[in-house]
Amino acid sequence: MKDDFVFLDEFVPGIRWDAKYATWDNFTGKPVDGYAANRIVGTKALCAALENAQEEAASRGFGLLIWDGYRPQRAVDCFLRWAQQPEDGRTKPRHYPNIERAEMFEQGYVATKSGHSRGSTVDLALYHLATGELAPMGGDHDLMDSVSHHGAPGITQVEAENRQHLCSIMEICGFSSYDREWWHYTLKDEPYPDTYFDFPIT
Repeated sequence: MKDDFVFLDEFVPGIRWDAKYATWDNFTGKPVDGYAANRIVGTKALCAALENAQEEAASRGFGLLIWDGYRPQRAVDCFLRWAQQPEDGRTKPRHYPNIERAEMFEQGYVATKSGHSRGSTVDLALYHLATGELAPMGGDHDLMDSVSHHGAPGITQVEAENRQHLCSIMEICGFSSYDREWWHYTLKDEPYPDTYFDFPIT
């Protein structure tokens, strides 16, 4: 692993994670190139900020569940190849019900050069500390649809409030949001703003 990159669970005690792209539970329907282990990797700066975010979340009764952090460029290239393959319908109803595969890129849900590859971007959700249950957020990870946008109509008041909690927690701790994905946050003062890494997660 590159210097200054670490496993989040070793640097942020108690963090929960489910590395979706290392599993079959993602929009491609199978593990993605570069994700050889179900672990989350990021820069040490990302970890420090997430530790603060975890404390802020706990003060509101929430914990953080991380779905993705550092993403190898080879994984992004894998997304591109997948988007050019014929539609098989396996993941479309859950992840992109109202658009075609190729539209993911032009509509801003998947990038050919991802901030994740710079090591200081995370996809995450909230869970209730008291029960361990995920907080309802108005849609799952990688639901590529307008309902996933910040401020989207059509979600419940509780879901909207939980999104606002997550946004507030992350912004207080130095992150900026992405308007099309309620789960996606990038460290404002990221250490490698112009470098896209490609080492695998092993």
